Amino acid sequence: MAPSIRLSPAARSLFDEPLAIAVQGLGPRQQVTLRTSLRDETGELFQASARYQAGDDGELDLARCPALPGGSFSGLEPMGLLWALQPQKPFWRLVKRDVQSPFLLQLEVFEGHGERPGQLLAQAQHERAFLRDGVRRIPVREGRIRATLFLPPGEDTFPGIIDIDGLGGGLFEPRASLLANHGFATLALAYYQFEDLPQEPKELHLEYFEEAVNYMLQHPQVKGPGVGLLGFSKGGEVSLAMAAFLKNIVAVASLNAPVAATCIPFSYKDKIIPTLTLHEHKTKATNSKFLDYSDVLDDPFQTPGNQSLIPLEKAESQFLFLVGQDDRVVKSEYYATEVCKVLQAQGKGNFQILSYPGTGHCVDPPFFPLYCIGSHPVFHKRAVLGGELWAYSKAQVHAWTQIQAFFTNHL
Repeated sequence: MAPSIRLSPAARSLFDEPLAIAVQGLGPRQQVTLRTSLRDETGELFQASARYQAGDDGELDLARCPALPGGSFSGLEPMGLLWALQPQKPFWRLVKRDVQSPFLLQLEVFEGHGERPGQLLAQAQHERAFLRDGVRRIPVREGRIRATLFLPPGEDTFPGIIDIDGLGGGLFEPRASLLANHGFATLALAYYQFEDLPQEPKELHLEYFEEAVNYMLQHPQVKGPGVGLLGFSKGGEVSLAMAAFLKNIVAVASLNAPVAATCIPFSYKDKIIPTLTLHEHKTKATNSKFLDYSDVLDDPFQTPGNQSLIPLEKAESQFLFLVGQDDRVVKSEYYATEVCKVLQAQGKGNFQILSYPGTGHCVDPPFFPLYCIGSHPVFHKRAVLGGELWAYSKAQVHAWTQIQAFFTNHL
């Protein structure tokens, strides 16, 4: 019997779902190398490989067989061939622009453990999709709002979440599309550098975000009376400012976000929240010649009455702070800890911190590759963003389940 790859689900799975991988028809205790490949929408190649030895019966099940040293990872890691994918082009990030098309994953089995691949024994293809059947993707151009709404299948009402991404502009849909698969009506909201939105805003008007909240609450398939916010980096900071100043925000999950205004000030009605000062001279060069910007922002907790600090004590919502202990862009663990002390001093207990060792600034849904050195969101120079492959792969899965549980609980 010729070797073959057995996948479950067989042909297609959601990007954030586990994929069971096995090889059958090998010789007893045969040594093989498995390789996965995926091309992004620009054609850039991501690959991972691992060395294995089949069982006495010629079966190789990644859920039971540990990877041997010498590949992209080792040990019992059933999903290692997905989370260990790395770009062939250095410092390239895997981004999904068109969530309506899947990524195509190639799997190959080669003879032996050589530096160069041996004879090709088996191969398979698998689609990693962002939308399950029946999820609707609806472009939203209502008033000033520029967004995409993802609705789960069916005619029911669903808990509503607004997803807000970090600095970089544009409309970012992957996280929102994946959340909709789990039963949330999710609005991916752009706020600059998209269509007719400002290219370089001088300030972010919270009235724009208020319009998005009202849009969601007026939607017949969004279950009120409030919405949740999921924000990454600057988007997390926006979410915290929304919770402090706007009504009807029930729950905020903040991923590696500042707790004070940075880079672009906020305004709401007649109030302005000025930004913290950036000190580029505090940039450090690392041994590897990359830049470390983790100390360039003023500390909002060191100056009493700091005007840049977001007044979270005014918020009525529940907070979930998800922070990477190795975040080199934002001191997210320190910020979350200090702001929760402020809330506690006001007699509030509406917060929870989940802190992840070996996790850097970029926290994507499960199985997106680690992006630990890349372009800094403010300085646009090559910078250390932080994170280690194995620890990050565990953090992704845990954080994603906790985000869903948090919103299920409060919405």
